[in-house]
Amino acid sequence: MPPYPILLEPILKHRVWGGRRLEQLGRDLPPDEPIGESWELADLPERIEDGRSVIANGPWRGRTLRQALAVDRDEIMGTAALTDDGGFPLLVKYLDAQENLSVQVHPPLEYTRSHPGTDVKNEAWVVLDADPGAVIYRGIRSGVTPEKFAADITGGAVVDHLVAVPARPGDCHYLPSGTCHALGAGVLVAEVQTPSDTTFRVYDWGRTGRTIHVAEALACIEFSAAPTEEPSPPEPILVDGLRTTPLVRTPFFELERIDVVEPAELPVVTDNRPLLWMVTSGAGILAGGDIEVALSAGTTVLMPAALEDGVGRLERGSSLINVMLPSPVRDMLA
Repeated sequence: MPPYPILLEPILKHRVWGGRRLEQLGRDLPPDEPIGESWELADLPERIEDGRSVIANGPWRGRTLRQALAVDRDEIMGTAALTDDGGFPLLVKYLDAQENLSVQVHPPLEYTRSHPGTDVKNEAWVVLDADPGAVIYRGIRSGVTPEKFAADITGGAVVDHLVAVPARPGDCHYLPSGTCHALGAGVLVAEVQTPSDTTFRVYDWGRTGRTIHVAEALACIEFSAAPTEEPSPPEPILVDGLRTTPLVRTPFFELERIDVVEPAELPVVTDNRPLLWMVTSGAGILAGGDIEVALSAGTTVLMPAALEDGVGRLERGSSLINVMLPSPVRDMLA
């Protein structure tokens, strides 16, 4: 089937800590219900309920992404690998934290090898909006032992053992598996992660009715000191009206932010790997194959690896997050 820019139906998730900020990204939220997550691209194992995206446009419309991959894997993936169970290797979301998320950790590879049904989750948060004074909790302070950490969970003093950093729009925070973390209240982020929904909660801010996984979490948390200083911001590159800022480069995904300084064209360069754009502001058109897609805040579009003629025409003031899979050639040469 000729490749084209793929839109996916967002999967909205009720969360006790959620709010209404996802309406800023064009989401039609159910009334009087806290919605914390919009899953933009999901292709999780079948055991996870409501965890597979449905294609919303073009010839593949109505199929799940998994079904399209089963028929046209090479066209969509190119040289990029699927997960061990045949799924797309990323899960992409927006998160709206009206209240604090639970203090939590995701299991590292060593844990998942001996605990079937759990999955590694390495993730990155790109801050899109934040209330004054909002923070992100990321890692354990120097000198805190597992015993001290565990002893302070019941009374809530465990929060004092976390490194809190300001939540500033534009910042990117990488949270590899094993990092104890929490998204603070009043923060809207884009999240890119490896495909997993395994989370062990350590502390839930006094909320009741949700499972706490202290033993599992303590077996997974990395207790080496987290960095307390923020790295210097990367230098943006300005070319032809587009300002590109590298955000994070990991073994699992790479992110960069592209800001449109003047009306500009942005070619789709897949390098034979699928590519995602998460449009966070502005407007434009993306043309590829025989299909055009309207771009606006909240549009997430998947470009198959075989899409060779795609181009975005973007208005001044537009911004997007460019989500890339690592090059296997680069990894061999590294």
